Amino acid sequence: MAKAGLVGLIDMDGTLCDYQGALTRDLDALRGPHDPPLAEGDETPAWLRARENVVRRQPGWWRGLPRLHLGFDLLAELRALNFEIHVLTKGPLGTPSAWTEKLEWCQQHLPGVPVTITMDKGLVYGKVLVDDYPPYVERWLTWRPRGLVVLPAQPWNAGFTHKNAIRYDGSNLEEVRAALRRVCEQ
Repeated sequence: MAKAGLVGLIDMDGTLCDYQGALTRDLDALRGPHDPPLAEGDETPAWLRARENVVRRQPGWWRGLPRLHLGFDLLAELRALNFEIHVLTKGPLGTPSAWTEKLEWCQQHLPGVPVTITMDKGLVYGKVLVDDYPPYVERWLTWRPRGLVVLPAQPWNAGFTHKNAIRYDGSNLEEVRAALRRVCEQ
């Protein structure tokens, strides 16, 4: 049974499900013979952003995202330590259907786990946040200076550091487990 107030928040995209892998796969399928190869980075050209929107608006796209192993490792640790688990995911502003499909994904893969879909993760209470995206992590830590964040390793969080954050790459489960235990003891 979960200890009162021992809330573990866990993200979906890039944490529990492979948003980037699915998007890359589907964009690659739309690539024309003269289109440049897809590259990672913040400088996404307008034509590629338009294609991303087309992909993300396909019925069932969000509901069909594959699971990510690292996120489910961390979910298992939270469960083993009796955290009250809540999914915390950002709702994409331009794709309202994603809000429904994200809930359906959770109902299929995490039956019974409460889901919060929000525009601002920083407003949601928890002792622990598991999230891959540094700007959301920083926002959440602004309001929870004693909170713990675990980031499943992704290329976009490789250089991120914070005294209350651990990056989990699959090889440092004992470090993560020890940090989660410390949170339980508070």
